[in-house]
Amino acid sequence: MSTAEFIAPGQEPPVAGGTLKVRIVRAGLDSHLEKEDRVAVEAPLEYMLHHPALGLEPVSFGTTMRTPGDDENLAVGLLYGEGIVNQASDIDAVESSTRRPNVVNVRLRPDVQMEIQTATRRFSAGSSCGVCGTTGLDAAIARAAATRIADTGAIDLSLLFGLPERMRGAQSKFGDTGGIHAAALFDFSGNLIAVAEDVGRHNAIDKLVGELLMTGRLPLKEHIILLSGRASFELTQKALRTGVAILAAIGAPSSLAVNLALSSGLTLVGFLREKHCNVYSSPQRFSTASAWI
Repeated sequence: MSTAEFIAPGQEPPVAGGTLKVRIVRAGLDSHLEKEDRVAVEAPLEYMLHHPALGLEPVSFGTTMRTPGDDENLAVGLLYGEGIVNQASDIDAVESSTRRPNVVNVRLRPDVQMEIQTATRRFSAGSSCGVCGTTGLDAAIARAAATRIADTGAIDLSLLFGLPERMRGAQSKFGDTGGIHAAALFDFSGNLIAVAEDVGRHNAIDKLVGELLMTGRLPLKEHIILLSGRASFELTQKALRTGVAILAAIGAPSSLAVNLALSSGLTLVGFLREKHCNVYSSPQRFSTASAWI
């Protein structure tokens, strides 16, 4: 069933930017007003893997709910986070299907080592779930916990406080809907390198990581990934896979995210605001850290 079948009378089809115009009633105790509003599009995307070990026909790697746009980066980022691919050269081709909407095909090079059980895990994930249906969850945790982040220089904490506003200024969909998550990459000078948006938190970082992999920017070192929401396990392990030094979130981290950061040497920041934040691990990456001791 296509997303168009869910469009009510008077609504527009989704635009290329991933938003949908709808009619609403702005209601209050004393008045109401009919007007137009925009909401973020949420639609399924199925990942199809092509590899000789899987046979002549492609195999579904899974389906997730996402905001349409940057589907190829989303697929690549997911496969990188899952350890199916390790560099851009592992991918022979990635493209959205021209025959089936909401399908992206990823053709892996024949020399890529493929574990058939992993590749055919088949899952269905909501837009808020990054590891739903993963049969190898214990392996994912072990892989993330074994990661070690390289030593880096330090940055001034005040630089960090200015990043949320810079990310917000680069978000094209959030202003229209108020319902889009973002993941952004900055260098240690505070320069914005890339930003990705999606209705799903894990999709946003997968889109970001996919773009970075395909443009040859991985592995990262003296960089910061900023998340618009919270830092859960799946987002932290995706960040660890890139080698990034600092993971900052507008929201809270989970206990497993903190444990992963402590064991790997990742600097984890939560509740990032204009003038304060919580630093959960490796505070030495901030030049003001000596003043706290």
